[in-house]
Amino acid sequence: MAGNYSNESMLDLYIFETSNLLEQLEHSILASEKSNHISKDDVNEIFRIMHTIKGSSAMMLFDNIASLAHSIEDLFYFIRENDPREVDCSALSDIVLEGVDFLKVELEKVKAKDPVDGDAQRLKETIADFLNKLKLQNSSAEKVFTSRKETKKNSVEDLKDIPEDIEEIPEKIPEEKPRYYIAPNITEPPAALSKKNWYKAVIFYQDGCEMENIRAYTVIHNLKEIADKYIFTPEDIIENDLSAQVIKEQGFTVVLRTDKSYEEMHEFFMQTIFLRELKLEQIEDQEDEPVMNQHENALTPQIPVLQTVEREEKAEKEVSLSSAQQSIISVNVAKLDRLMDLVGEMVIAEAMVTQNPDLKGLQLDNFYKAARQFGKITGELQDMVMAIRMVPLSTTFHKMHRIVRDMSKKLNKEVRLEIIGEETEVDKNIIEHISDPLMHLIRNAIDHGIEAAGERVAAEKSKAGTITLEAKNAGSDVLIIVRDDGKGLNKEKILSRARQNGLLTKSEQEISDREIFNLIFLPGFSTKENITEFSGRGVVDVVSKNIQTVGGSVSVDSTEGAGTAITMKIPLTLAIIGGMNIKVGNSRYTIPTISIRESFRPKESEIIRDPDENEMIMVRGECYPVIRLHTLYKVKTEITELSQGIFIMVEDEETSCCIFADELLGEQQVVVKALPYYIQNFKKDNVLGGCTLLGDGSISLILDIQSITRLVKK
Repeated sequence: MAGNYSNESMLDLYIFETSNLLEQLEHSILASEKSNHISKDDVNEIFRIMHTIKGSSAMMLFDNIASLAHSIEDLFYFIRENDPREVDCSALSDIVLEGVDFLKVELEKVKAKDPVDGDAQRLKETIADFLNKLKLQNSSAEKVFTSRKETKKNSVEDLKDIPEDIEEIPEKIPEEKPRYYIAPNITEPPAALSKKNWYKAVIFYQDGCEMENIRAYTVIHNLKEIADKYIFTPEDIIENDLSAQVIKEQGFTVVLRTDKSYEEMHEFFMQTIFLRELKLEQIEDQEDEPVMNQHENALTPQIPVLQTVEREEKAEKEVSLSSAQQSIISVNVAKLDRLMDLVGEMVIAEAMVTQNPDLKGLQLDNFYKAARQFGKITGELQDMVMAIRMVPLSTTFHKMHRIVRDMSKKLNKEVRLEIIGEETEVDKNIIEHISDPLMHLIRNAIDHGIEAAGERVAAEKSKAGTITLEAKNAGSDVLIIVRDDGKGLNKEKILSRARQNGLLTKSEQEISDREIFNLIFLPGFSTKENITEFSGRGVVDVVSKNIQTVGGSVSVDSTEGAGTAITMKIPLTLAIIGGMNIKVGNSRYTIPTISIRESFRPKESEIIRDPDENEMIMVRGECYPVIRLHTLYKVKTEITELSQGIFIMVEDEETSCCIFADELLGEQQVVVKALPYYIQNFKKDNVLGGCTLLGDGSISLILDIQSITRLVKK
């Protein structure tokens, strides 16, 4: 095997598919536990998943992963074959989920290129004990369970001394038969060979699945468990980079000899991931061997094909039902990031052309007509690229089922999770930043908010608590709300703890309920006396910091005795935003248009100054603080009289203020660039959210409105 495949393409494919399979497995077992019944479909699905993970892990030489997957596969093989009446779904779920956790840890080691050395022996013994107990409880079952390993070993009596740990990839027989392979762990006496069947299979993969040659190699690797001879084309599936294209166009053809029936071989090939079409034929038993037709570059067995029309029709029907056509392709996220960067550069280039200072004063009607068309195309391209990067929150939301399930058991509470708006989409990069905050909020809701069953009954509530996870669009932002029907926040207790720690910046008469509740987001704040493994000091603060990292905000509402709702407001994307450019002296600043309420030129009579010389302006009976950017950043400007400049009223949550600038330069789409670290840490109160490049080549600093309103609160 070529080293670059084993270290890169094959490893990437293994990580991607194993991660997806583990998510499917977790979803299936949680759904079964919730209904307290494991359906036949779920059993088949879990068996297929573990079979696939076992085979691919063995191929990658991750023996501990393959070994554990094999144990779980044996367990579900028994359940599938015997359909036992008495199965403890809760205990079965515990075992499988513990196995999933182990596999996830090992998969993280694979990603980090650390040794995959976890010891699953204790878990394997637990699985074996559960399986033995299951057999005893259901001893009246008509079928007798024999593992596939035992079946393979005992199929020929004189193979007892062959080691079971032979897992090498089959080697080629020398020159005269360069495409012929013999499985190393199956060697049978001549008497047994006559009972073997020959099959020809042609596999077509779904369009866009990528790396067809590596997927074909996985099929060949799995064949050594059931076939003693096999031949395939294209033969150099790993060594030749062009083999993937050949398989994509002509399919992957395998001819093999095995003692398995047609139905068993059909089931084997139907387990192939991303299978689009399968053509399977049984060919007549005889001593002749398949040969390659060099002209057609395809396997042409010199053996008469058994025409079994019924089987072919059945196979075609099953394939059409199980492998629906799909026009979806997998794309590396790094490529999408690069594409977004290029679109961002195009947006900047468009601004540099259309806003070029050399064009001032020129009558260029045709140029501006073409520029408008170019801007329209650029905008559509930008929207399309952003749409490609958008992914639904469903996967992230459904992961929380596991958190609720585990914590409910450990804390002996009854909690159910309701999900609303899981189809809501956000940028792929945003998803990566909200998974941990969501987990922390769910854990805190169960630990802090939801009462024990006895307390809930005494308070005339339902015995089981409910946590609702909701997502919805709000303009260019997405709101994610974690709501529980627990005991709510104790306002007096929060105020008392804030007094003790000196966290109150206003008098208690001036502070609103929402501001009191938001105190829980301060570093180290907690009202809980006993810190547990699930929640405690600093946890909610971490949530707030993570959300602020992506330009979002967190707020909390609560009613004592009725429950708490924590709302995360996050942007749809971080890459390109609509902005209003303003000028202060020779400096340029950009304000996100989503935060702007209005802009106006003030009158001197509307300006109010308090005894501390803090400036405010009265607008329609409401008083708003004034932020002078030239004072905040010590920028030299000739416009210092408020009546000579322009006010931009901005808001964040319930806080509003007026930013004073020299003039407005206009609105445009801007590409957000990160600030260098030395600027980020330059000021104690940093109200910058990034920077962008304007059409004339100058730099504009993007204001972080959330940080500005935080200054006002101080």
